[in-house]
Amino acid sequence: MKFIVKLFPEIMVKGTAVKKKMVSQLHDNLRTLLLRVNKDIQTKRFWDKIEVQTDDQYLEAVRRILTQTPGVEQVLEVIQLQAGKDLEAIADKVAEVACPWIEGKTFVVRARRSGTHEFSSYEAERFIGGVLFEKGNPAGVDLHNPQVKVELEIHQNELNIVTAKRTGLGGYPMGTQGALLSLMSGGFDSTIASYLTMKRGLKTHFVFFNLGGAAHEIGVKQVALYLWSQFGASHRVSFVTVPFEEVVGEIFRSTHESYMGVTLKRLMLMASERIAKEMGIDALVTGESVAQVSSQTLRNLAVIDSVTNMLVLRPLATMNKPEIMAMADQIGTRHFAESMPEFCGVISKNPVTNASFERMKKEAARFDYSVLDRAVADAMTIPVDKIVEDVAESAYVEVLQQVPEDTVVIDIRSETERQARPLEDVELITMPFHELNKQFSKLDQTKNYLLYCEKGVMSQLHAQYLKDKGFENVKVYRPV
Repeated sequence: MKFIVKLFPEIMVKGTAVKKKMVSQLHDNLRTLLLRVNKDIQTKRFWDKIEVQTDDQYLEAVRRILTQTPGVEQVLEVIQLQAGKDLEAIADKVAEVACPWIEGKTFVVRARRSGTHEFSSYEAERFIGGVLFEKGNPAGVDLHNPQVKVELEIHQNELNIVTAKRTGLGGYPMGTQGALLSLMSGGFDSTIASYLTMKRGLKTHFVFFNLGGAAHEIGVKQVALYLWSQFGASHRVSFVTVPFEEVVGEIFRSTHESYMGVTLKRLMLMASERIAKEMGIDALVTGESVAQVSSQTLRNLAVIDSVTNMLVLRPLATMNKPEIMAMADQIGTRHFAESMPEFCGVISKNPVTNASFERMKKEAARFDYSVLDRAVADAMTIPVDKIVEDVAESAYVEVLQQVPEDTVVIDIRSETERQARPLEDVELITMPFHELNKQFSKLDQTKNYLLYCEKGVMSQLHAQYLKDKGFENVKVYRPV
């Protein structure tokens, strides 16, 4: 199968040197990702497109990569033939392929031509359409609302007959727009903010402020791993965990309750700025949306930002919650966000919505910043692609490779994953992970249960969460 990768339109209007650099970077990114699928997948770079050739057994993996890599506007699946420059020969080749498509249906031919030919694109459409009408058995020609659109790309002696068109991610190629550090909580907002920066070609690292609880940390790592593997795996990025329990304790000791929320956000920015500078990163990104919660009024955001000189991006600033949730549905992160263990870090009574810069200075002066220094010094950094191994080594919940008697395995994967790789020879319940936390209590609690997923990340997260809820009859299943 041949794929033709069309570039994000904004790339095409750049100057020659910038465009060449971006196309080269996109080609390198795709090669990096495709080589992980199979080393024999071939790629070829042109000034306005990239072509990919693969065997049929790798089609789904290649489709996923091409449509989820930043910089790709559209992916065409084509039958590529050598037809010369003679229009009659080209029409005959098209007829061999397309006549079965138009049987009993209305159709139209649309052609794009590049190179040197004795005919125009319009002439090619008319002539080839006439040949198809004669050789096929269509219901007729419909130029405006056809049942079948026969799309062609003719370049010199090469004929591409389009069999499918898929929408790409758009944006700029990863590696062309620099790097930033995303403040990740694992919920809807920070997840979508990170996705948007990745889509724009920004190499997005993650920082997580642990306010208490192993399950929450595993959950955020799970989301970061998903985002990276889906949209940014051409580049290695880092996941930084900052222990913030002591910081929260110091906030309670030193800060008036109405300013606790704003203070927490300021301290997170301060810590993130230090970490970003150590990593050579020039900007931060957060998931804040104006007026969504009390700490996110315009004045409060201004007070929060006054603590740092680093650029803070807020892609969701003017988006409303339904829009954010709809985007989470689109990219597959809604269930992650909904099943994230809840943790109330700082609950402000009567939180300030119009914070005073002068009052904030007084509140900040009472805080012991040595606590923040220790938290930053104790931060732990791992590559995102090592998260699976990191979760396994942490062993928050016991992992079994065999199923004991009187023990039931709960397969928490999606239906698609279960069908592709069914789990056999065990007593089994299927329950998607996003239903587990609500449905587990309804199971027979005299039995023991093992949670199963492909890589063990989600099963560790939800087993830990259930244990935190008081269920001691749950472990993780990882067969050999």
